[in-house]
Amino acid sequence: MADATTTAKERIDRALATLERKVLELKARPATAPAVGDDDLFAPRAGLAEDAARIAALEAAGRDAAGALALAAEAVRDILDRQTQDGQG
Repeated sequence: MADATTTAKERIDRALATLERKVLELKARPATAPAVGDDDLFAPRAGLAEDAARIAALEAAGRDAAGALALAAEAVRDILDRQTQDGQG
């Protein structure tokens, strides 16, 4: 189980590092710079009728991702609890 836990932690660390890098890049841009295409996934784009469906799909994906992360966090907690109990017993 330690290998799976380590792998999961490494994947989360990489994802957080990527997210932090993107946030820093966006913050470093001057206010007068042209918009970045993916800097706000939820912002409507002018003149596109499919925006409502796109935004709804993104929101649904966000809810699904949040649910999956909650389940993953619970699984990690369970593994850590079992490891702690095994070490004490």
